[in-house]
Amino acid sequence: MRFPDLARSLIAAALLHCLGGPLAALELEDQKFYPGTGEVVLKVISTGDLEVFEPFILAFQAENPTIGIDYSVTSSAELHRALTQGAVFDVAISSAMDLQFQLANDGAAQAYTSPVTQALPVWAQWRNQVFAFTAEPAVAVISRETFAGIERPTTRQDLIALLRQNPEIFQDAIGTYDVRSSGLGYLFATQEARNSDTYWRLSELMGLRGAALYCCSAQMIDDVAAGRLSLAYNVLGSYAAERIARDDRLEILDLQDYATVMLRTALIPATATETASAGLFIDRLLQEGMRDESRVWALPPLGAAETPEARAYGPIRLGPALLVYLDRLNRNAFLSAWSDAMLQDAADNP
Repeated sequence: MRFPDLARSLIAAALLHCLGGPLAALELEDQKFYPGTGEVVLKVISTGDLEVFEPFILAFQAENPTIGIDYSVTSSAELHRALTQGAVFDVAISSAMDLQFQLANDGAAQAYTSPVTQALPVWAQWRNQVFAFTAEPAVAVISRETFAGIERPTTRQDLIALLRQNPEIFQDAIGTYDVRSSGLGYLFATQEARNSDTYWRLSELMGLRGAALYCCSAQMIDDVAAGRLSLAYNVLGSYAAERIARDDRLEILDLQDYATVMLRTALIPATATETASAGLFIDRLLQEGMRDESRVWALPPLGAAETPEARAYGPIRLGPALLVYLDRLNRNAFLSAWSDAMLQDAADNP
């Protein structure tokens, strides 16, 4: 949940002592300090919502009571910018694994090795610098009320047909990421476009239907629940499942053709000063991620990457291929094609 602009400004001002210079403008969405009994304060910057990660933080502190935690929430793009410009944080957690990989590739991450990191699957870490601890699919969330009496699509081709045949239901009632500003949205979009021949047809149809563009999964899910949207496409499945557990107005479409699965990752920035405590924090994240079922959150474990749907597509891999769409020319070309598809005027496309 985003703070009002004034609150975000106050939070940013409170962090000037550790950010300084050009980083004074770092935009935070949330921030909370968890005092420990000792003098060590671990500075964590994360894209993960506070309500999702607070149970983990409290569990970590129960095991390590001397360590205080200063947990700051921001967007993946802001996190990447801050660390690129030298902000001092001890752990960085992000859903945009391409931006995390780029940080490591550019020398902005420290290497860390422990028995826990060595137990990770090979595909879940990169050169002892970037570590995955969840495997989270992108999903489509629908309004049960809007879809009452409608046969559920089971593939993207079915979904395309449904949107094409029912303009009265879906006009101005579809939500998806604004990939120009959302790092996670850009990752999902580029990976799906790279691996599926339905992505651009679906994007053009959503653009024709006047799709609303969002920064965050939580806001899309809220608007589906409120009836402002009939469908939200490519939201984080972990957030959707947690919300559906307490809100029967929502449903996840069971699209069986493939699943785009991102790995939520953590790294220790090159600027980290509390590296020993950062290592303990990383180990605890990975232990939670390697369990069949987490004790502290609803985030899917790494084993979720081994479901039949995920295997049909495969989790997005940590590796140099993630840099392809971060290249300036490639990014500009993709955003141009995405804008042509998504930013249509429905009146000009009867």
